[in-house]
Amino acid sequence: TLKVLLVGDSGVGKSSLLRRFTDGAFEPGLKPTVGVDFKVKKMVVEGRAVQLAIWDTAGQERFRALTPSYYRGAQGVVLVYDVTRKDTFTGLGKWLNELEMYSSSSTVKMLVGNKTDKPEREVERKEGLQLARKHTLLFIETSAKTQDGVQHAFEELVIKILQTPELWEKSTAKKGVQLLQSQQDKGLCGAHCPLI
Repeated sequence: TLKVLLVGDSGVGKSSLLRRFTDGAFEPGLKPTVGVDFKVKKMVVEGRAVQLAIWDTAGQERFRALTPSYYRGAQGVVLVYDVTRKDTFTGLGKWLNELEMYSSSSTVKMLVGNKTDKPEREVERKEGLQLARKHTLLFIETSAKTQDGVQHAFEELVIKILQTPELWEKSTAKKGVQLLQSQQDKGLCGAHCPLI
């Protein structure tokens, strides 16, 4: 299972991208996400079965305090902006700062320009590409409405995660507690045995 996080300003289409990818549906009047939404999607990429746990975070300022805890353990982060709203592009700086602060350096990061189906574009493709290059991010433009680029975006992200072994080897390792030698010598309850 790979943990992927969707971040970006409110109204950029994070929930629509998630619904289009996981359910194949598009709902024009989606309400803003409150807190966080979560969906699971199974897929096969390059012959490997992968389960994606995708966390859709709220973009509204009042929920921003919640977001840092969701970065923990994420192998991929998708940073979304709306190509028809310049402010969502110029506001990416604060999201990039959060990524820098809370995610691991090996986390795969992707910049997604969404809503390419709309004619009133304010952010050109080359601007997104330049920002992606500057911050070493994968880049793609999508339309959750027409489905354009959505599947490809998640496939590219997963391929890059699979090419970064330190991201998924830890998650496939056996989970458990390793006892120190001093703890092992004391028997089952260590130094503090509860009275029954």
